[in-house]
Amino acid sequence: MFEVTKKSIQWGEETLTLETGKVARQADGTVIATLGETSVMANVTFAKEMKEGQDFFPLTVHYQEKYYAAGKIPGGFFKREARPSEKETLTARLIDRPIRPLFVEGFKHEVLVMCTVLSHDLVNDPDIVAMIAASAALTLSGVPFMGPVAGCRVGYSDGAYVLNPTVDDMDHLRTNPDQRLDLVVAGTKDAVMMVESEAYELTEDEMLGAVTFAHEQIQPVIDLIIDLAEAAAKEPFNFQAPDYSDLYAAIKAAGETQMRAAFAIGDKQERVAAVAAARDAIKAALSEEQLSNSNLGSAMKKLEASILRGDVVKTGKRIDGRSTTQVRPIVCETGLLPRTHGSALFTRGETQGLVVTTLGTGDDEQIIDALHGNSRSNFLLHYNFPPYSVGEVGRVGSPGRREIGHGKLAWRALQAVLPAATDFPYTIRVVSEITESNGSSSMASVCGGSLSMMDAGVPLKAPVAGVAMGLILEDDGSYAVLTDILGDEDHLGDMDFKVAGTENGITSLQMDIKVAGITPEIMKTALAQAKEGRLHILGEMSKAITEAGEFSVHAPRIETMNIPTDKIREVIGSGGKVIREIVELSGAKIDIGEDGTIKIASPDGESIKKAYDMIYSIVAEPEIGGIYNGKVVKVVDFGAFVNFFGKRDGLVHVSQIENRRLNHPSDVLKEGQDVKVKLLGFDDRGKVRLSMKVVDQTTGEEIKEDAKDASED
Repeated sequence: MFEVTKKSIQWGEETLTLETGKVARQADGTVIATLGETSVMANVTFAKEMKEGQDFFPLTVHYQEKYYAAGKIPGGFFKREARPSEKETLTARLIDRPIRPLFVEGFKHEVLVMCTVLSHDLVNDPDIVAMIAASAALTLSGVPFMGPVAGCRVGYSDGAYVLNPTVDDMDHLRTNPDQRLDLVVAGTKDAVMMVESEAYELTEDEMLGAVTFAHEQIQPVIDLIIDLAEAAAKEPFNFQAPDYSDLYAAIKAAGETQMRAAFAIGDKQERVAAVAAARDAIKAALSEEQLSNSNLGSAMKKLEASILRGDVVKTGKRIDGRSTTQVRPIVCETGLLPRTHGSALFTRGETQGLVVTTLGTGDDEQIIDALHGNSRSNFLLHYNFPPYSVGEVGRVGSPGRREIGHGKLAWRALQAVLPAATDFPYTIRVVSEITESNGSSSMASVCGGSLSMMDAGVPLKAPVAGVAMGLILEDDGSYAVLTDILGDEDHLGDMDFKVAGTENGITSLQMDIKVAGITPEIMKTALAQAKEGRLHILGEMSKAITEAGEFSVHAPRIETMNIPTDKIREVIGSGGKVIREIVELSGAKIDIGEDGTIKIASPDGESIKKAYDMIYSIVAEPEIGGIYNGKVVKVVDFGAFVNFFGKRDGLVHVSQIENRRLNHPSDVLKEGQDVKVKLLGFDDRGKVRLSMKVVDQTTGEEIKEDAKDASED
């Protein structure tokens, strides 16, 4: 009944298996990839007819993590998988980015790629397995796909690159000083197509070495997919790339001069208007048949690309007049908003980000529910890209894939320089509001985020800046690497290469390549040129702020104390009675960790001190010979019980009240009276012995003669 094809190789420490022919046979291509005990099913379907008038490539990639894969039931009220998590969205983008450029030019049929995690061994991350499964399914499906592509993850520890480090290794990247890199690379047999990473100040050579290492390690996987395809691939879909050379010639003749003049305008808004006018003029010169051609958009883009690209390579001058290495003018400001904890406005040319930092307590940490277990994050970065930032009218809704992806890129760039939670026990939330955009708003978020956190008083290890690089690669092999690219240079170029880091090294690298001719030499040039741009931007940022500023009066202060774990129950009290009382009386927020770490937070220093003292009085042990303020809680015939150390009571014997004989303790003491006592010690039964007569009740000073007599008694 089933015609199953299965191929396997030993890949690193695990066995990688690709299987097809048993499950989901009505899809155009289905592959189940298994690494260790992590299995992902990829299904590919594509429309056999193109929609009439379709002028773009409608590729959709979905990645879904099923909780049953790890033997878990989803949390929440509904108990089923709902909207995609951040990890699912980011992984879908991770798969989309390397495969999109590999479809045959002109193919505009709808394509759907679905990746479903079926089993997770809590060791091997499913994202790499999903990428391999998707590539294999596309290769088998018959769709005009110029793959296969494969991917892997690379770590860097003790000066050596590590293939596919475990989930635990990557989850503890911030707290593990030996692990300095989390890099994902995807590529074909001949070229790297995509890079995504977070790093701890690696040098340019170390990053380039990691990319090269990854490309070498994916070669056996590409061979495995080809081996599977030779045995099980469907007949290639009969697709002929459209020939629109006549249409392109007509468009070029009708509007090249006007389009070239439009691209020579430096101001973005004026240039956009001029380009739109040139397009309208071209359309006015075309026939009805030419206007109805589905390749009109492709031909128009080809004309725009040829103008922009050709001039840059030939003259070294870009559309806004800059050289290939020049960064646009930068203005940095901090402390703009009076009530926020930290704020910064970063402007680079026509790209601008208003970035705001908020400091919170442990209660504000984000709880992340993942297949491999729950975790908490004390650093959040959210990126918003409203329509007005590009002068457009559009719908505003929940964050899309772009917003989530750009926010995560900025998060990766900044997390490497954050102080340890033990040194700075705050939850940090950074929000980047993009107010203007014409090229790399994600890198503006990195720069603005660094400035904003320093303005909020966060002691960063070093400031971080980011820059977006571009590439124009001509058929004859000539090329130009562009620093600080514009939106048009990104749209019409061959590479989007974002590098962020400190003066000492790279903290994040993201690269998307649209052509297959990127050599190590070009990448090395781009990294070196990016370092120059990054250092220049850091210099401009230093004009605004160079180190952590003062805390805002509106930010919570947090003081940390550690108590023995066996005292946690006493601080919390039965049903939380004690801790609630401390919170109510002090006005502070209190967070108690399982390891005995207690964080006390309040904008008011007196509240923190009061809560600290109340907790200390519960967990600390009184010292013999110490003098304490106490309160009489009960008077009896033989003395008085005094509360002197938190909840601790002790007995002042009638002989220890005053240096005279008393008929009854009530002659001197009454309940509720404040007294000063010295701890003499403990009797054979562990009862506390106190003395009043050895302490001056006015000054609290010890009376030496009486102290000697009391100790002898």
